[in-house]
Amino acid sequence: MADDFSQSLTPPVSPFAADSLCELIAARPPRFCCSETKEDPTGALSTEGYAARGSLKRLLLHLDPAPAEYDTDTVEIFGFPWVKETALVESTKLLFGLLRQKVYRLEIMVQSGSHDFGQAGSLHYEAEDLRQQCVFFLQYVKVFVHRYLEPSSSMDSDHLHPYEELEEQLPSALLEELLGITLLIGRLKDLPANVQSSLTISNQGKIFPPSWHLLHLHLDIHWSVLEILHLLGLKMQGQVVYAHQFVNLTGENLTDSSLFEEHLCSLLCDLTGLAIGKYSKVRPTEAMNSHHYHCSCTKELWVLLMHLVEHRNKVLHTQSFWSYMNSLLRPLVLRMPAAEEFSGLPTHCMDPLGFTWWLVTQLSMLGQYCRNGTLDTESQSHLGDNWTFVEELLRLTCNPKGGLAEEQVRMHVHCCLSLCLLWEPSTSAVSTLWDYYSRNLNASFSVPWLGISGLGTLYKTPLALLDQARSCCSPSPLHCPGHTQLYRSANSFHIFLRVLALCLAQDRAGGVPQRQIKGRIYSKFSAKKMQELSEAGLMNFLLLFLVVARQVELEDVAGRACELLGFLPSNCPTGHRTLVWRGQLSLLMLIRERGLDVGAQASWLASSFNETAKEFYNKNTDVSRKLALWGPLSSYLEGVAEVFETSSSLSLSEEKLLNEGFDWLLPACRLSELNSALSFLQTILDQLRRVHQHRVQSAAPLTGAPSTTCVVKERHLAVAAALWAHFFPFLCSLRLSQTPTAQLADAAAGFTLLALDLPSSAPQDLQPNPSQSIMQRFGWDDMVHPLLVTRYLPHLLQNSELMSSLSADSAAVRSGSSQSLSVRAWFRCVLQQHLHKNPDGSQSRTGRAFEEQLCELTRLVVRLPEVDSLLQRAGLQPTASRPEPTSVLEMFVKAVASVYCELQVLSERSVMVTRALDYIGDIMKYIKPALVSKNQDGLQLTYWAVGCIVKHWSPLLATSKAQQLLFRIVDVLLLPHNITQQDKALRDSLPLYLQGLSVASSVSQSQGVYLRQQLHSVTRRYLDHFLPASPSLGVISNHPVLLSACEVHPTARGAALRRTILEVLCECFLRFKGHAPPPRLASLLMFVLELLRRNGDSDPTLLTLPLPSLLRCLMLVNEPQVRKTSADTLQLVVERCATASTEGPCDQMISVLQSLVEESAGVYDRQVYSVLETVAVLDSSVVRALVPKLSLSLRNTEHKRGLGKNIALRNSYKKLLRLLGESGEAEISSLEAD
Repeated sequence: MADDFSQSLTPPVSPFAADSLCELIAARPPRFCCSETKEDPTGALSTEGYAARGSLKRLLLHLDPAPAEYDTDTVEIFGFPWVKETALVESTKLLFGLLRQKVYRLEIMVQSGSHDFGQAGSLHYEAEDLRQQCVFFLQYVKVFVHRYLEPSSSMDSDHLHPYEELEEQLPSALLEELLGITLLIGRLKDLPANVQSSLTISNQGKIFPPSWHLLHLHLDIHWSVLEILHLLGLKMQGQVVYAHQFVNLTGENLTDSSLFEEHLCSLLCDLTGLAIGKYSKVRPTEAMNSHHYHCSCTKELWVLLMHLVEHRNKVLHTQSFWSYMNSLLRPLVLRMPAAEEFSGLPTHCMDPLGFTWWLVTQLSMLGQYCRNGTLDTESQSHLGDNWTFVEELLRLTCNPKGGLAEEQVRMHVHCCLSLCLLWEPSTSAVSTLWDYYSRNLNASFSVPWLGISGLGTLYKTPLALLDQARSCCSPSPLHCPGHTQLYRSANSFHIFLRVLALCLAQDRAGGVPQRQIKGRIYSKFSAKKMQELSEAGLMNFLLLFLVVARQVELEDVAGRACELLGFLPSNCPTGHRTLVWRGQLSLLMLIRERGLDVGAQASWLASSFNETAKEFYNKNTDVSRKLALWGPLSSYLEGVAEVFETSSSLSLSEEKLLNEGFDWLLPACRLSELNSALSFLQTILDQLRRVHQHRVQSAAPLTGAPSTTCVVKERHLAVAAALWAHFFPFLCSLRLSQTPTAQLADAAAGFTLLALDLPSSAPQDLQPNPSQSIMQRFGWDDMVHPLLVTRYLPHLLQNSELMSSLSADSAAVRSGSSQSLSVRAWFRCVLQQHLHKNPDGSQSRTGRAFEEQLCELTRLVVRLPEVDSLLQRAGLQPTASRPEPTSVLEMFVKAVASVYCELQVLSERSVMVTRALDYIGDIMKYIKPALVSKNQDGLQLTYWAVGCIVKHWSPLLATSKAQQLLFRIVDVLLLPHNITQQDKALRDSLPLYLQGLSVASSVSQSQGVYLRQQLHSVTRRYLDHFLPASPSLGVISNHPVLLSACEVHPTARGAALRRTILEVLCECFLRFKGHAPPPRLASLLMFVLELLRRNGDSDPTLLTLPLPSLLRCLMLVNEPQVRKTSADTLQLVVERCATASTEGPCDQMISVLQSLVEESAGVYDRQVYSVLETVAVLDSSVVRALVPKLSLSLRNTEHKRGLGKNIALRNSYKKLLRLLGESGEAEISSLEAD
């Protein structure tokens, strides 16, 4: 061929052609191109292609293929100028020879196969130029045929001009050349592997190998041959064009129609073969996402063929596209030999039936493309439907002898659903599918290799079941993920239900097809069939009837479903009963959606529930049976909860679902089951209140339709009455439980708020203030467990409407009583929070929950108007966003004390005492559990909290109304028979009690003496209890009695307590029994020293209280530590007294020393002088005042002895006098003069 047509050939050129060579450049003709097209199943075809450029539309409308081109007299083809109107007639063989030459050159480039990257660019541009020349020539042929080809006339050929003769022969010559070019390029299936692999090149760049250009040139030629043959047939106006030379050589007839048919069939066959290769790599899960074409060019070729064949079917009455495809695919599916025109179809397809389903579906989707290359999803497929063939496929799929697995059936039905979305659904197809599924209703329809997503689904709630029915009735659009991923998310039965719903939706008025389908469904169920259903089958039955009920006559379908369910035996498995109730509740919700009353359905359900609940309650029912029965019972609770939650009005007899069955169920529940039941109750209460409040708010501005409002309110009252009758008595029986659950508190709070919203619905024993009565039972009663109180009260204290109502109700009785009761309940919970800790002191899960609840209750109590007012008047406010309960308790106690002290009017003070006692209630009863349990954390908290009250409320507790409480506190906490367990708690809290008792004893008008006695008793007991046997500064420094008396700045209250402590010390601990010192003397003296040293007292009366004991210790005890501590204490006392007595010697000191001299005269004279020496060194003025007394005592002693002067004694006395200065010397002289 290269020898025949070399580049030296020069086509004939008209003489005037050279003058216009600059105008010969034409626009690029349309061609197959995927270099810039993204892989989008719904995207438009290539803008360079035949559809987008309008070539297809012009072909079908018989318009000029290139109306804006070829408007000059010459045209450049294969690099040479030609006369436009005569070139094809005069040079037919030459031009087609040049075309073959270009194709051959491109094939040589592919065969050379250079992989040099440096040459890739030049090879690309050379190959693209060759392809462009070929496409341009083919475009010229189409234009020429449309513009200049005329059908042959009846004139005698002898009178024709030679050119006219050539014109007459052109159709035949053109037919032969088209045959020749098809034989040259061969079929797509015969292309070398390296060329076919170019279909999968995903490079979106601009450089492609020659094989890519050759492959796309083949596509251009294949399509152009069909275009030219179609144009040729149109131009010949029904005349048959024969290839005369071919007929003469072979003896076979070849016409334009036969060549078109042959080329079309071979092209469809090759494209199908390519699709078979693609299908071998498609997983069933990706069937709707995987396409049968390799690139957008083959996709466009399919679209072009569809439109062309369909157009010829309508205009020329040839076969339709589906007719061709059916003839091609039917032998493949049936594994029969293919027809002769479809020879060459691959025989290696492993799943012909699945491939055929897939290909038909994919082609139907391509049928949505318009002539201009864009997807038209609004209208149906431009191809029309192919149900006749698809129903054949369905019969093969559903054939019991076929034995197809679910994974195959699921894909086939998925394809069927896609076709229903593209075409009008087929009643016959639905009937075929229903025959299959009615036989296999008990199957699980699972795909094992899909894992969990491939398993059958048992919907856990009625709403889930109804939602599934809704999704089946509203299939996702064709190309969205909800449809393409349906294989993973739904089994084949669910996909069939979507097909069924589409078919039923065609005729909403109940036409013949709809009645036929409904009748066929009903006819498949009998009593025997129902009894043979497994759980999976029963679930499928329920879902089927829900779908049908949504699409057609609801009441008829619901009635039929109930009738069929009635065929199930009364002793059916509990799993079946669960599903039956679930399905009935789904139907009930569906009926309610239509605004119909559900009373009849609800009564049937409630009756069945009642019987099951009785069996559950029966004492003779064994444990395993009860466990089995709880399955349907719990599903009933979940389902009824959903019925209420999804109702917007609760006015369609929903209360019939709440019957006496709950009277049997609740008492028989174990803890976990009871929690589920109470959670269900809380859901119902919340929804009733929500719906009722919405009705009140929406009805408030309206004045019309009062009757409707009254009816709705009556329905709400009926629901409330059912709740009060069947649930509230049981709650009351649990209120004193020692292990209350959170659900119990939540439900009780729900009833409280319901009583606020619908007070008339509450039982008579709660009237006239039902909400307050319930709060008394569950929140304010001292017998209710703190765990219940801390969960219950927060629900209510944050409800402003309820708190306003309670304040208004209680104002008539006693101002703020409801708030006081709430504070008392909180106070008790704080005191008893230790009850929820483990024996080792760690927090249990319940303890952590209680701690959270108590913090929330504390936050809300602080916000109560009464408490907030007290805190503000006292200038105290919690700063933390999450206040700690014990800190708030201390702050509250201080606030009450501060407000009480500010009051001046006696009556106001009396009222405040009453309020304070209301706040703390019977505190001694509240702390008893801690005292009994001996829990150290509980004891610590108890002693600290009561100590805070005793300290800060001491003036208040000293009143006649409160002093009995103070006496009980002292007797129980401070003066018990045994204090071993309370040792640590007492040590930490004793200062609070001593300080409070000291103040109370000083302000009490009626029992001051008794309180002082009690204070002395407590001080004496704990001075002794906590005093170490041997002196230890660390222990004594932390002695609780010492700590109670220490102050940074001395006050009168502190001095009074210290005086009491010193009095107790002197009276009970520092007394000498004859010559014997008291026990633990060193520790006692160290205590006295620390007490005086830590406080800056300057009152000589207080300071000299321990002085006699100190002097006696110095006189009579020789133990070094005792003497040192006594001397240090004496020094502190003498120096402070000297500092305080600015006008002369301290009288109190002189009085004590005089007593010492008088008591010791004649016995301890010498020791007295030694002690006085120590005093004289510290303050000589005090001793100087004693000189006359001392001298007289000396002389009296000598006189009593009757032995004259006692020289030794006088020398000791003189030693003392010498320390006194001049007055001492004078006295010495006087003594010497004796």
